[in-house]
Amino acid sequence: MKLVSILRVAVIASAMSLQAAAVFAAPTCQDRGGLTIRCGTQGAMPVGWSLPFEERKFESPAPTTGEVLHVIVTVGLLFALIALMPEFDGRRGSDWGKQEGDG
Repeated sequence: MKLVSILRVAVIASAMSLQAAAVFAAPTCQDRGGLTIRCGTQGAMPVGWSLPFEERKFESPAPTTGEVLHVIVTVGLLFALIALMPEFDGRRGSDWGKQEGDG
């Protein structure tokens, strides 16, 4: 009986998700440099215009030594905090603190 009600809920949820209306985002525009900009603002090109492929710049600036060091230290600190956490699996009663009503 329980399986039938679970299947019924699953079928209803699937049918409802198929009937949902699609939501469309507002159009985006680009400026003359190919960057995304709000349509209708100063420097925005018409909707649908895009920078020609030949004029696009695909190079990104290389990270500095300081930025790389900052990322390494941040990730190292995160791993250190995880390593310092006490062991806890929740199977033993001593893993849990005193609860209300405990003697």
